[in-house]
Amino acid sequence: MSLISDISVSVDGFVAGPDADLDDPLGQGGERLHEWIFGLASWRDPHGLEGGETTPDDDIVREGRSRTGAVIMGRRMYSGGSGPWEQDPNAEGWWGEKPPFETPVFVLTHHAREPKPMPNGHHFHFVTDGIEAALEQARAAAGDKDVLVAGGGEAIQQYLAAGLLDEVQLHVPPVLLGDGVRLFAAGGPAGALEIDRVVASPAVTHLRYRVVK
Repeated sequence: MSLISDISVSVDGFVAGPDADLDDPLGQGGERLHEWIFGLASWRDPHGLEGGETTPDDDIVREGRSRTGAVIMGRRMYSGGSGPWEQDPNAEGWWGEKPPFETPVFVLTHHAREPKPMPNGHHFHFVTDGIEAALEQARAAAGDKDVLVAGGGEAIQQYLAAGLLDEVQLHVPPVLLGDGVRLFAAGGPAGALEIDRVVASPAVTHLRYRVVK
């Protein structure tokens, strides 16, 4: 069982564009980072959409889905907000009544909240006692599958700095954002990675690294 991160990032290192808000949660130009995935069958299916392409890119996404037994994410990835939940205008999250998650999700937050059920029987769990507690709960839920740190960049950096991350997978479309939210900010964790796999298509390059412990 591994702890993995999996995220789309621009060629110049940004996971979101500048000026993100509730109307534009990925910031200016940020949606371009994910255009490669929107037409894939493996993305459309959990979003309740039919059809889609079955390509090598689709194989990568489908493989990730099959490996994942639980998901960890930061508060900003869940809602874009901060502070007490009653003051968060997006407290129910970005995904409406049918979130696309096929496993339990553990949200890192400083503010306690009861678990929020999903229609498929899983829940969003809100963890207030740190990244290690969230990982312990996620591993218990995942069984013999992997735990995915889905984002955002700050959550991934925290697990990398703590020496808990085993694998980093980056999806790099041919996009330059110029500004925004960096995946690996200056002054962040240092360390070594080993290349595990490189898969390229016209739309995106998939880079998978093992974290050297």
